[in-house]
Amino acid sequence: MKVEYDPEADILYIRIKDGKIKETKDLDEDVWIDVNDRGEIVGIEIWQARKHVIPEILKFLKKGKEVKAFIEA
Repeated sequence: MKVEYDPEADILYIRIKDGKIKETKDLDEDVWIDVNDRGEIVGIEIWQARKHVIPEILKFLKKGKEVKAFIEA
């Protein structure tokens, strides 16, 4: 897996596996998936990543800190 982020365009691309892309399908206004000829997901492109992804990552990190504090208590 490989993750690329373009901060100027605010686009996050997650390559799940190598391979030729047969088709790109839109899942949402800002989310597309690339699929190969077998219908497997090859990659995911997310526009406006700061809006869609960063808040979720921050929630995840906060939850992790809460769990760690609970375990250490």
